[in-house]
Amino acid sequence: MSAENTKKTNWGQFVPLVTVFFFWGFVAASNDILIPVFKKAFNLTQSQSQLVSVSFYISYTVGSLIYMFISRSMRRDLINRIGYKNGLIYGLLISVVGTLFFIPAANTSSYLLMISGLFVIGLGFSLLQIVANPLAIALGAPETGSQRLTLAGGINNFGTTVGPLIVSFAIFGSAAVANTEASIESVKLPYMGLGIAFLLVAVLIKFSKLPQVTAISTEMPTEDATGHQRTSAFQYPQLVMGMIAIFVYVGVEVSTASNLPAYMENSLGFETKDIAPYISLYWASLMIGRWTGAVEAFDVTAGMRKILRFLAPYLAFGVFLAVNAIAQHDLKPFYIYGLIILVMIAADIASKGNPARMLFIFSCMGILALVLGMLTTGMFSVYAFTSVGLFCSTLWPCIFALAINGLGRHTNQGSSSLIMMIMGGGIISFLQGYLADLTNIHFSYIVGVACFAYLAFYAVRVTSILKKQGISLDGIPNSNAD
Repeated sequence: MSAENTKKTNWGQFVPLVTVFFFWGFVAASNDILIPVFKKAFNLTQSQSQLVSVSFYISYTVGSLIYMFISRSMRRDLINRIGYKNGLIYGLLISVVGTLFFIPAANTSSYLLMISGLFVIGLGFSLLQIVANPLAIALGAPETGSQRLTLAGGINNFGTTVGPLIVSFAIFGSAAVANTEASIESVKLPYMGLGIAFLLVAVLIKFSKLPQVTAISTEMPTEDATGHQRTSAFQYPQLVMGMIAIFVYVGVEVSTASNLPAYMENSLGFETKDIAPYISLYWASLMIGRWTGAVEAFDVTAGMRKILRFLAPYLAFGVFLAVNAIAQHDLKPFYIYGLIILVMIAADIASKGNPARMLFIFSCMGILALVLGMLTTGMFSVYAFTSVGLFCSTLWPCIFALAINGLGRHTNQGSSSLIMMIMGGGIISFLQGYLADLTNIHFSYIVGVACFAYLAFYAVRVTSILKKQGISLDGIPNSNAD
């Protein structure tokens, strides 16, 4: 085994990097609390309320297009020019500007300014995503790149778990308090806190050991196993199909959660203030799955890895229970969820660490969860919908790693193209909201079924595409296990 293949994860650089993953999750999940608040405060339809998701996620597309335009104008990749570290710092500072929008927005009760602020925050996040995802893969052995990205995603989902609870508390007050109507001005406080946090993280990264310059090769493209020389990332079919996969993956992940409050209010009679724990459970489900999938990134024995595969998800579940206990929520409705986690663990074991196989199995389980939710009512349907988070949990790193596999010097271009497709989170949420207005929330989850169906197809197709390029996926994550 080569020296490169035995390279261990650089934890000194990886730890400060994952702080930005935390904030992506915090803001994204907090949007699900803003949606029902804005819907009532501004008297919006379900599709109009989904403009919160649209404005936030479409900014990733706009940000990526700006990135491509600047890179083309300079005739050099922007990140290769400014470096990893500066890319992260500039992204955080752009997001700080977005949080400032919430001051005049809250003071004037302006829905347009609110979603404009989310848009600018998302612009900063788009630059952070372009830098952080390939960097997380690069800070260690290539074989464990997807698991390292899964671990970063687990930190992201700690943010998604606590985000709805903190924002809900800031807007409504204590969970036990009878305040059911939210003041628009109360939305200002959590976003001011976020702005300060973004500044502090920018300072942390400035003095961290993260590499100042990129490590992506700038050499001329080499021939793959098919004898092709590729001069653009878009000449790789795994990337082009992967862009669609990211679009529908983020779409089903976001739309499932963002439409859940309306389902629980309209069909089950929940108050808006009582929905936060279930939104937290949905995003905690992603954390549970990602902590499980991240086990391969640690340099431990095979026996310890088997133990951690069962321990990690319940440790993550314990984090969810702990933060909800601190928030004074009743935990009894959530204990049964421990049994559902066993299904996810079985699916993870069946995948054997192969990202394409994992993508296929988890997509099929996602379809099953949505169909069960659509065919049932009451709390069973709620648990079915929240379990979609378990089966979305490892899909981002799987798709990302598969899509940029073999791109070489075109990796940054491929990364920015994938980040551009995060707009699916807004567009598909809007489409599901529009379908819900035409029919009902329950039936609208058919949109997610279609998304998972494409992901299962991509998992099968990308394996043969990479094989033709001389890239094998079998056994890669475990090649340095012992």
